[in-house]
Order: sequence, then C-alpha cells, then structure tokens
Amino acid sequence: MSVAKIIEVSASSKTSVEDAVRTGLKKVAETVKGIQGAWINETKVVTDGQGNITEWRVNLRVTFLVQ
Repeated sequence: MSVAKIIEVSASSKTSVEDAVRTGLKKVAETVKGIQGAWINETKVVTDGQGNITEWRVNLRVTFLVQ
C-alpha cells in the first residue's frame, strides 16, 4: 500500500506559466523524492502600468510518495 503526501508551493517566472511550474518542481525536487505529479491550484500575473505581464506566478500542489 502506498501513502502520498501533498504540499503546496508558490513559484514565479518572467517568461511563462510553464517556466514557473518547471522552476517550482525543480526546486521541490532538490529536497523531496518520489514526486508523482502536480496540479496548478492558482495562476496569477504581475503587470506594469500599461497592462503588460511582467511576471507569472503559480501555486502548485505537489504529490509525492511517503517512504
């Protein structure tokens, strides 16, 4: 029987949502082993005064197996 745990992390990128997700998962993988998947819980953007996106932010729920 497997037991999984879910943690929530926030990550950001100046280029894209996908890059923010990759950045977050790579950082989590430095200390957490057995990552099974993740889902985007929330997506946010930071804008300048002109309405241009300057940063993408995501909240991720990361699932991993408990050893």
